[in-house]
Amino acid sequence: MMNENRLIEDFWKQTKTTIWKHMDAMAVNYAVYSNHLRGFAPFLTDKDVYIYANTKNVIVVCVDSCGHSDEQIYEESEQLDMLIYSAGFELRESMVWKLVETKNMIKNRLSNSGYEMDVYGVLLTEASITNADELVDVWDEYKIKVIEGFSSLKHRWVSVNNDEDNDAKKYFDVLIDDKWDVKCKSLFGHNNDDEFEELLKGFVGAKLAPDGDDTLEDNSEENEEAPDDVEEKPDNNEDDAPTVTDGEIEQNDTHSVKVQILHPIKNARKELDRLVGCRDIKRRMDELLSLTRYNNMKREMCPDSKQHEVSLHSVFFGRPGTGKTTVCKIFGSLLHDVGALSKGHVVVCDRSTFIGTLWGDEERAMRQVVDLARGGVLMLDEAYLLNGQNTNDPGKMVIQLLMNLLADEKQRDLAVVICGYKEPMMKLLEMNPGLHSRFPNRFEFADFSFEELLDITQQRIREYDYHFTRSAWEKYKQVLQEAYAQRDPMTWGNARFIANQLDRIYLQHARRCVSHSKKMDRQHLQTLTPADIMPMEVQKRRPHVGF
Repeated sequence: MMNENRLIEDFWKQTKTTIWKHMDAMAVNYAVYSNHLRGFAPFLTDKDVYIYANTKNVIVVCVDSCGHSDEQIYEESEQLDMLIYSAGFELRESMVWKLVETKNMIKNRLSNSGYEMDVYGVLLTEASITNADELVDVWDEYKIKVIEGFSSLKHRWVSVNNDEDNDAKKYFDVLIDDKWDVKCKSLFGHNNDDEFEELLKGFVGAKLAPDGDDTLEDNSEENEEAPDDVEEKPDNNEDDAPTVTDGEIEQNDTHSVKVQILHPIKNARKELDRLVGCRDIKRRMDELLSLTRYNNMKREMCPDSKQHEVSLHSVFFGRPGTGKTTVCKIFGSLLHDVGALSKGHVVVCDRSTFIGTLWGDEERAMRQVVDLARGGVLMLDEAYLLNGQNTNDPGKMVIQLLMNLLADEKQRDLAVVICGYKEPMMKLLEMNPGLHSRFPNRFEFADFSFEELLDITQQRIREYDYHFTRSAWEKYKQVLQEAYAQRDPMTWGNARFIANQLDRIYLQHARRCVSHSKKMDRQHLQTLTPADIMPMEVQKRRPHVGF
């Protein structure tokens, strides 16, 4: 009879160089049931998840393709928390915490269905956890094994058996069925879960105007800019609103990728006007839209006259956090409003959308992406990454397919926007004359000034009905000024940096409110004080080396 614990013991022996071979071997081990999920709600919705089960144990393997390891270094806390912060790097969610919560949820479902089983988690991540050696005992306590520092997980996959006759198949059916759910034990504590959840809902959702002697007065005109790079929910109240659904494309028969779709927004012109800065972009966009409207008028009133050539294809130059995605969403909605596009949604893609694991994936992916984007905008982020130095780089095929698309007269109900840093984008256009001529509209997104970052801060905290006290606002301005002065322009996050810092402030505010819950009222829950303002650390300018 098989040792029931061998499933766990074997996984715990694996390393970065052996884990994939071991997982492939599990596909032909018929004492173990295995299956693959493309996401597992609510904590691992965008991750590949593999499930292994025998009659006593379940292992959940999460594949975290979070980005290049040299950009994702962070220190995990010895007390697991939702968020991780490391000096010089962006705030990020803890994948260990997410996997532990998923593991708890699965164990809870199995228990509620009458199966008392041990559930373990394995995290395979591209992140480099700098103090991993110190955390092994902590992870073991939570029955988690972490293998970190992979170079690329985006297109890695392994075989599974998905054997319908395997006895452990019944456990898989239970663990994916949310009807067995009851509230899982939270890592925040044992007795204050309900209180914490209610307080969070209260201070995020409450509607109360600020008052009091110490609050900051703001007599400026209301400006409710949509956050940068955050998707708005579509308004489904309009009967004539175009229908757009989120999608997934198949690069080949064994690999699919999700495609982000930004839905059209109402009052797009008003949203454009509310954006902080972007004066030249607003002017240039007005010119393009005016010419489009003029062509429509001329087509109706002078149908026999020659129409002006109007290309909607555009280049967005700019660093991260300068509003490219937000403006692209507005751009699609404006083009729909003037009748240039039938839907106005935005399909967001990058190199990984098109380049899969097999030869020929690029053409298949491009065809599906175009089908999704038809009637709206196809946004290709960091387009210069397609122009690899290797002559056999499949990215070059994507560029050629894109040029063929732009030359097709049948693709009139489509606007293509390519985005990225200015210098490499200019190099891409110069090396491809066909692209250069087909993208006449150039929009340059400058870094935000210190004053504009303050404006963005005020707009964002108003979205949650927060306000700073005078002293808190002064402290915030001081720490932001210091961070702004020390920033490295090449890595500075602009509005995204502000969003990350505010998330840290909100978290600190939440903890403070929960710890003093008996003294809290609605006014306190919506007031940010100096105690909530966290230090802002940035990646500083790298010293110049060489001549």
